[in-house]
Amino acid sequence: MSAHKITRVRDVMNSAVHVIDGLATIRQAIDFMREQKVNSLIIDKRGDDDEYGMVTVQDIAGKVIGPNHSVDRMNVYEIMSKPVLHVDATMNVRYAIRLLTRFKLSRALVVEEGKMTGIVTLRDMAVRYIDVGPKDTK
Repeated sequence: MSAHKITRVRDVMNSAVHVIDGLATIRQAIDFMREQKVNSLIIDKRGDDDEYGMVTVQDIAGKVIGPNHSVDRMNVYEIMSKPVLHVDATMNVRYAIRLLTRFKLSRALVVEEGKMTGIVTLRDMAVRYIDVGPKDTK
């Protein structure tokens, strides 16, 4: 077995997390996504005992546009996923990839010491793992 550098989630994550209030309309969320050039938004906690939520372009397409609901009358909280799966910034990307694929997710919130520090996508982790991971994965 050959030793290789372990890639941590923090090495791959995007620390620019785009947060929106759950009371925002779907149109506001779409406009914010377009402006920030992102495919997902984190929905802010309503208090200390709350959890973060997430809304993606796929959520909007499948739960709003497909069923022909109004983007001006629906709020983000109505379609968001909550609570959001999160991974620790120090986690080995190999295990983070396993976790996301087990739950059929494409992205996760990244936390460190209980605080939101970024977002990581399955794509970014897989590409980085292939680039720097072990050559023989038996």
